[in-house]
Amino acid sequence: MAATTLTFMVPKRQILTKDDLDKFHESDAYKDFIGFIERLNNSVKGLSLSTECFISPTLSKMLEILDNVNTYCEEISPVQNEKSRFGNPSFRVFYDRIANNAEEVHEPFSLPPEAIKEVSRYFMESWGNRKRIDYGTGHEANFIVWLLCFEKLGLIGPVDYTSIVLRVFQKYIEVMRNLQFKYWLEPAGSHGVWGLDDYHFLPFMFGSAQLTGHKYIKPKSIHDKDIVDEFSKEYMYLACIKFINSVKTASLRWNSPMLDDISGVKEWKKVNEGMIKMYKGEVLGKLPIMQHFMFGSLIYFEGNSNGLEEQDLEHEDHVHAFGQEFPDCCGIKIPSAVGASQMNMKEGSFKRLPFD
Repeated sequence: MAATTLTFMVPKRQILTKDDLDKFHESDAYKDFIGFIERLNNSVKGLSLSTECFISPTLSKMLEILDNVNTYCEEISPVQNEKSRFGNPSFRVFYDRIANNAEEVHEPFSLPPEAIKEVSRYFMESWGNRKRIDYGTGHEANFIVWLLCFEKLGLIGPVDYTSIVLRVFQKYIEVMRNLQFKYWLEPAGSHGVWGLDDYHFLPFMFGSAQLTGHKYIKPKSIHDKDIVDEFSKEYMYLACIKFINSVKTASLRWNSPMLDDISGVKEWKKVNEGMIKMYKGEVLGKLPIMQHFMFGSLIYFEGNSNGLEEQDLEHEDHVHAFGQEFPDCCGIKIPSAVGASQMNMKEGSFKRLPFD
């Protein structure tokens, strides 16, 4: 069905049960989403961040929006909350500015006017949760869905894939790192000691694609500080390693044993293939994460539970998936490793977090 024949709608949640999740995995929406990620992944194999890219007018506007979001972050200072390792309440002021301007910033694009509300919703959900002041792979996925909406509407295509990853997504990660440091965002549903990163997954996937076939940098090179420092500005994977090393005090072997295990793989190609499988299982396959995923007309899916009432989207209260009284994504508050590291620097001490 052509996009122009669609009746656009504000996205809402449709995955509330395990049955809904299973149905989603067989849906066109799932195929569209994971297919888009795989195409983006394939477009940057063997390419560094400094690779020259074609920037279309649409991508140029996206980069401008991301710069504006970063400006919001710079302008909205955190409140004095130094004795807490948890999220800073000023993030809510930042989020409200995003929400209040979300539809307006989409007007310069050649979007059908009636699609702006739908597309801008995914943009709003890309920056974290206002009430819990946290961020995780579900929010990261919303940013990808935002990009996918533009492809669905014919505003971006295969010629843009490389630039989307190396310029737009990279800029998004830079802004998110600023937010994480500025507001000490809590990790949403962190896998803690055995996960990849408290916040992100896709930079590891795209980053391993970038490094595929590299003559000198091998998976084990993540343990070489000089290599990480020198090449972190060129490869997302190494930038993630540098970030982890900057906020957690123990070695990767202790604070990220999965990354340590992956470093034993001989080829980046195998790492990349493993990342795709892991994303399908550990992100798209987890109900506590996917219960927050939203669907409209562009990314269409209808679960067996018939979704939530429209009013539920307007409430800040957290919605639990049916049958999960305390899902992993919200059962226990997890302090920000970023906040802890900054507190330690101020106090001149190096107290280790429990999940370090």
